[in-house]
Amino acid sequence: MITEINLIQLGFLLLISTLVIMLTNRLRIPYAVGLVIAGIALAFIPGIPKFSLSKELIYSLFLPPLIFEASFFIHWKNLNRDLPVIIILATIGVVVSAGITMLGMHYLAGWEWISAAIFGSLISATDPVTVIAALKESKIKGRLHLLLETESLFNDGTAAVLFSITILIATGTNVTFLGVSWEILKTVFGGVVCGALVAGVLLLLAGRSKNHLVELTLTTIAAYGSFLISENFGFSGILATLTAGIIVGNIGPLGSITVKGREAVESFWEYAAFVINSLVFLLIGMAESSLRFSGAIKSIIFAIVLVLLGRAIVVYTFGALFSHSKLKISKSFQHVLFWGGFRGALALALVLSLSTQIPHYEEIVTVTFVVVVVSILLQGLTLKPLLKRLGLIPNTEIRVLSEKAIEETKS
Repeated sequence: MITEINLIQLGFLLLISTLVIMLTNRLRIPYAVGLVIAGIALAFIPGIPKFSLSKELIYSLFLPPLIFEASFFIHWKNLNRDLPVIIILATIGVVVSAGITMLGMHYLAGWEWISAAIFGSLISATDPVTVIAALKESKIKGRLHLLLETESLFNDGTAAVLFSITILIATGTNVTFLGVSWEILKTVFGGVVCGALVAGVLLLLAGRSKNHLVELTLTTIAAYGSFLISENFGFSGILATLTAGIIVGNIGPLGSITVKGREAVESFWEYAAFVINSLVFLLIGMAESSLRFSGAIKSIIFAIVLVLLGRAIVVYTFGALFSHSKLKISKSFQHVLFWGGFRGALALALVLSLSTQIPHYEEIVTVTFVVVVVSILLQGLTLKPLLKRLGLIPNTEIRVLSEKAIEETKS
């Protein structure tokens, strides 16, 4: 039950988020960066309520609507064309990236194998929350937008499965090849089937109503229902919600959802994603300020380098793999896929679910939070300049100067 104080706190956070976003728009910096910095600053102000992140808050409350909103706007025709690239990056790519991080943290940072493996699995996936926020800021369109967004959505499911298997090993469960294979098949296909069934049932119900508010309510049920039901049966809630969003977004307009309903749904989910993104980044900043860095500096430095190295190896290796096919990824796109591979909320949700009995528990939590914040700040601040340098988005300042020069020439 939500108490009065929780509602007051929520209102306070939303007010701060709104003011910060207005300021970042004027300063022309990514609002995710501004919110994280504001969160860190707020934590040091006396009298400000202390807020904490938990796995349940991120994983069960924040992630479903964000995944649903992003997948709702994905066109199946475009997704189908690049599906081989996306699946390879989101599966083999995640495993390779996790392996590189694991090896580095074991041999360089001196962590036990199991601690290194857990960290590698939870930090290996790019995060849809941060990636999608960056895409909206930079206004990237077309194939590059599709690759960045869908990979970050799909690889969340892979990372969650990889993390679960690693935890089974850590707890001493007897893990066999057949057992792992079954776990993967059950988790992945169970999630996809569950999401498809929930979306199908709700679209049938929506088709019996012309009330746009009913249609809007049913999409909300699809987002959370697919996730919670799937997780309850031990399937991937992330893949369930992703599947539900794609189905509702692509089949809904064919008759199940009215034109007015479609407009209402799009506006609602755009607003919901904005609010949740704002809260996530602000809370990440506030949580960061409470960490103790003493004794973890070496591990932090190694982790940041290894995460970037693993991402670079994956992107450029598989980019070369497709270089002689119709799915070729240009070098400029590869640079953006590498540098746009933000880490974020999923990694935090997974690390917050760890048992305190895991070796290096405190250090794993600290390193994960720092890697996420550095990713948001460093890559967030430099992604747009990179896009301009590569010519993937227009440099408005240059364009304005050119227009003025043309005007002066004419006069």
